[in-house]
Amino acid sequence: MAKALSLGGGHLDVGQLPDKDHVVLGDPAGNALCVIPPGNGFLAGCGHLAEVTCDGGRDVGLFWRDALGWPLVWDQDEETAIQSPAGGTKVSWGGPPVPPKRTRNRQRFDLAAVDAQPEVARLVALGATLLGVREGNVELADPDGNEFWVAPDQESIR
Repeated sequence: MAKALSLGGGHLDVGQLPDKDHVVLGDPAGNALCVIPPGNGFLAGCGHLAEVTCDGGRDVGLFWRDALGWPLVWDQDEETAIQSPAGGTKVSWGGPPVPPKRTRNRQRFDLAAVDAQPEVARLVALGATLLGVREGNVELADPDGNEFWVAPDQESIR
């Protein structure tokens, strides 16, 4: 925590209750991050970047489970999390209430695909919405309206 504060982070109040064992900080741009003490079972085996938390309900967590083929490692009280079968960082959705989406997201997922057309069709069949083409990538939205791109897999092009 001291390192994050020395790099320009600051304490952030996101409504966390005093009985929680983690501290919420904000980076210089105001993005929230939590400092979790050792021994947290949910984040065991994740490494230094343990979790990327997203707004969204259970349905969007299930969409991304199916889209990425990653197992659901948390499913409780409308909160979900997925993790690569190889381990590493978890991606989680905090459940309701989901704040209304008013603008484009500042961050997005980019999915690499050898052939975008069948991948886009598969994602639409799972519940994505086709938004169009941006900067040469196919843009879609997940069931909660969060934009993501399907981009050519650069390794397959070489």
